[in-house]
Amino acid sequence: RFGLAPKGKADYAFLLHDLFHIKPDGIMTIVLPHGVLFRGGEEGEIRKNLIENNHIDTIIGLPANIFFGTGIPTIIMVLKQKRENTDTLIIDASKGFVKEGKNNKLRASDIKRIADTVIKRESICKFSRVVTREEIRKNDYNLNIPRYVDSSEAAESWDIYASMFGGIPLSEIDELKDYWQAFPTLKEDLFTNSDIPYVDVASKNIKQTIKNNKNIIDFEKTFKNSFTDFRSYLKMEWIDKMNEVEIGKSENKVSENIFERLKNIPLIDKYEAYQLLDNEWVKIAVDLETIQSEGFEATKKVDPNLVIKKKDGKEQEVQEGWIGHIIPFELVQKEILFNQYNVLKEKENRLAEIPAKYEEIIDSLTEEEKETEILNDNNDAFVAKEVIKKLKELRKETITDETKEFIGKLSKYEKLYQEEKELKKKIKKETADLHMLTKETIENLTDEKIRELLEKKWIENLLENITKLPDTIVNNLVSKIQSLESKYATTYFEVETEIKETERLLAQMIDDLVGNEFDMKGLSEFKALLMGE
Repeated sequence: RFGLAPKGKADYAFLLHDLFHIKPDGIMTIVLPHGVLFRGGEEGEIRKNLIENNHIDTIIGLPANIFFGTGIPTIIMVLKQKRENTDTLIIDASKGFVKEGKNNKLRASDIKRIADTVIKRESICKFSRVVTREEIRKNDYNLNIPRYVDSSEAAESWDIYASMFGGIPLSEIDELKDYWQAFPTLKEDLFTNSDIPYVDVASKNIKQTIKNNKNIIDFEKTFKNSFTDFRSYLKMEWIDKMNEVEIGKSENKVSENIFERLKNIPLIDKYEAYQLLDNEWVKIAVDLETIQSEGFEATKKVDPNLVIKKKDGKEQEVQEGWIGHIIPFELVQKEILFNQYNVLKEKENRLAEIPAKYEEIIDSLTEEEKETEILNDNNDAFVAKEVIKKLKELRKETITDETKEFIGKLSKYEKLYQEEKELKKKIKKETADLHMLTKETIENLTDEKIRELLEKKWIENLLENITKLPDTIVNNLVSKIQSLESKYATTYFEVETEIKETERLLAQMIDDLVGNEFDMKGLSEFKALLMGE
């Protein structure tokens, strides 16, 4: 299409349509092995022709293992037939992904970060850079991404003075400059004053010191104020206008609203907030599509819960109760049928405690008691019928202090066993009753109650997770300060002193050892080595 590649040399490329919704005429997006950016020969000539004819608009480095069946690093190359600018945007997106089985997967936030950078054509430290054609020429048309964007983490270094004498180097504290710029008084609260460029942490409770800092308090207050009306905004967008929501555009609209709220709030990554939105939007979009296509009454429907089970050696689809078409059963139980739900949960929790009680009784048994038939072959579980049988035998015999204690243990098990059987029976019945009551409740919900439940389902988790974003910043900083503190907590002098003391104690122990003539000569020489003689 571009008339630049020798015949057959572009056959390895394939189109990846609609990646960033870039669809204007004259634009082609191709996925290629990473090696095409720096290999010589005819591939080098292709790169030179593309650059000199001003066709390479963007190069995006992807994580390894991003495509099924191959682990090689790949890149996206965006080519344009006609461009006004002559530079090339190079993005290193290889660090943003989530592990999914054996493969890596770009998250929604990773894709949006890339897309926004492409659209705005931004240079972002350790992520992207707009590179001039002149610089590419100087590099002999080598487009290897690390030449232009360094996304690597700085290698860990150790300060000699701090390693020997202790203290935290100010140079390493200054590496956290983004925090000190955002919170100007925080560094003074966290570290001691010193005439030398080495300081100590001023408080044992680092997190509490940070949380009490005025800048941090103001930061959290500003964040809270910025999202004060966010719930009402989401209710208006998704609940009040659920039949008019443009599902294909709503996520982007809400994300722009979030970005605007975060505009003047430092350190918080807006794309992290976007990921929180996308996590919820995946479920919300399905519900909205159902409501818009089937009507609001779809919220009051329940569907058969169909599961695959084996019967007579064959897999068959059978119904196991019901599930909400849109409104989840558990949500209704927690919000409306909470009395019945809580009573059932108490029984389930008690049932879950009983196995641990059994273990306690088994641990209390003597070895002689364990040798009876009351336990299984592994001695890790009771055999109920054998316990009952043993109790009958013991109660017929003359009761001694020893047998009285054994009877007490078995009686305790018997009581728990009966309680367990009774609980299982009640839980089974109450679960079935609550299930059918939930079905009936959903089918008779008022429109107002439906909206309340949809607010809980669609909005609650998103609000809760976004509210935690300032805590993430604080916790990250606490972790970094603690790492700095522990890094130089033990000095070389202390280690050397401990080694010498250990050697001295070991030498003393050698004096107490006995052996033949050759053993003693060997020990004597070893002691001399320890003592440095």
